[in-house]
Amino acid sequence: MHRSWMAAAVLAVLATGVARAQDVPGIELCTAEKTMERRTGCLQSNINFLKSALSKVALDSHQKLDAANRQIDALKATVAGLQAAVTQLQGQVEALTKKPAATVAPAKDSPAKDAPKAPEAK
Repeated sequence: MHRSWMAAAVLAVLATGVARAQDVPGIELCTAEKTMERRTGCLQSNINFLKSALSKVALDSHQKLDAANRQIDALKATVAGLQAAVTQLQGQVEALTKKPAATVAPAKDSPAKDAPKAPEAK
């Protein structure tokens, strides 16, 4: 009795698996159909499947493109912020490196301002 119940369960599972396999959408080979109505129906099924697949791919591509555009905009904003920070830092560096002229000592090779000038040859 236990074996007959198991056999019935296995047959039920296999039977539903076969029925589901027929309902799986996809491209079918329509040349095997003998009547024109069945070929037409098969071709229409293929067309519907391809339209559905194309719509899914187009939607997916559009979503990926939108995400990429958002990421590009975020990166542009980051670059603009970094450029502003670099400009600010460059200004600070220039301000720190510039020394007032009064504190700069004359070089040893250059003549002093107060030194007497050599007589000019005529």
